[in-house]
Amino acid sequence: MIELRDVEKSYPTRQGRRTIIRPTNLSFYRGTVTRDVRVSSPLGLTGAFAGALTGAENLRFVCRIYNKDLAETTEFVREFTELGQYFYEPISTYSSGMKARLAFGLSMAVDFQVYVIDEGLSVGDASFRRKCRDAFENRRSRSDIIMTSHSMSTIRDFCSRAVVLDAGRAVPFEDLDAAEEYYMEMVARR
Repeated sequence: MIELRDVEKSYPTRQGRRTIIRPTNLSFYRGTVTRDVRVSSPLGLTGAFAGALTGAENLRFVCRIYNKDLAETTEFVREFTELGQYFYEPISTYSSGMKARLAFGLSMAVDFQVYVIDEGLSVGDASFRRKCRDAFENRRSRSDIIMTSHSMSTIRDFCSRAVVLDAGRAVPFEDLDAAEEYYMEMVARR
């Protein structure tokens, strides 16, 4: 469970969803975040990589943090990401797509109780996106997700409930149709 209690944070307009999905590293003016589950960084997030290190060296660091078997995790990530020899090159030489592949592969190598997704699973070409979606579907069967998206079809693909951010307020919905209707009315008011 992740619980936000008496949390107060302000941020400029149009920056709310990215702030709200980072329950592991939020800094608030006041309040507390309590969690008793393992929460992923946003899937595909590449900003945490050490650019001077290779993909393999970054993976070694992740294995130490999450107490994962290095050989097994390396085999999985190398195969999954399809980076070939680039896996042993510094991340600073990677394209943004290669970094995203590595980030997604590392996320799939660790079992989280909650996966955080910002704007869907759009990593790489069509074949790799399909591979990511299949891997994520496997994880989703035993995990929960927190997802941000402007696309209701994406939300419908992955979620059974929704929260709409409206003027700094989180408005929860148990019904996706009601959430979509509220969101469309909110957008029309602007």
